[in-house]
Amino acid sequence: MTEITSPTATIDPYAPGRPASPRHFLNHLNPLAKVAAVLPAIVMLLFVRDLATPLLFLSLSYALIVVGTRITLSSAALLFLAMPLGIVAISIGFSIWVDAAGVDDTAPILQIGGCTLFAGALQVGFATALRLASILALALIGGLTTTGPDLVRAAVQQLHVPYRIGYTALAAYRFVPRFGYELSVIRAAHRVRGHHSGRGPLARLVRGWSYIVPLLASGIRHAERVALSMDARAFGAHPNRTERHLVPWRTRDTVFIVAMLLASAAVFIVTWPWQPA
Repeated sequence: MTEITSPTATIDPYAPGRPASPRHFLNHLNPLAKVAAVLPAIVMLLFVRDLATPLLFLSLSYALIVVGTRITLSSAALLFLAMPLGIVAISIGFSIWVDAAGVDDTAPILQIGGCTLFAGALQVGFATALRLASILALALIGGLTTTGPDLVRAAVQQLHVPYRIGYTALAAYRFVPRFGYELSVIRAAHRVRGHHSGRGPLARLVRGWSYIVPLLASGIRHAERVALSMDARAFGAHPNRTERHLVPWRTRDTVFIVAMLLASAAVFIVTWPWQPA
């Protein structure tokens, strides 16, 4: 018997995929544990100016991600292509913006006309880029291994965030993939009816403008259906609700937080980035 799917069905990118392997331990941790483990290091990295500290945190984050999660093609491109290119680009950009008067006592690296790039400016640029990259890498420890619904469930269950706030925000967040699907349907309908509006940037602008009204109407219809569905389930009628999907806090979550805090403290003690120059 052939399965009939709804023509308005859409894939939810925030839904959990296939179960992670047991060796991918980051996927099995509580989402709040992954946030609490890296948050102190992220805050402290905002106040460092050396090269060694962010470089060590960047290496630690990469090691955890490579060992503790399943590397997909998109995550590999982000970690090993986009991040290094971003570090180089940000380093060069910040090196150019550094005031030369403050680093003119260092060795000159490049001179073009009356402009000179000093080694001190390059060091400041790389320190800034590495700091931003290490903060992003620490955030990716949880970002690459946590889904939106699990984060909301954990916040409601462990932090006691009112479910009216958590699940309402999650419902609004799920509008993003829905709008993407509706936009693809509208584009296909316009192509079928021959509404190409020609070629060139002006034609693209005209086509984009013609998508606004049907996309807005579709969004309103979807919002009405979501509101009726929530009302039918007595959403907000009681202060608490029974959770269908539990996100428990286990011993391994506490162990992970303690291990990350100790590792972060060890890095800061070894490098001590606040020592006077």
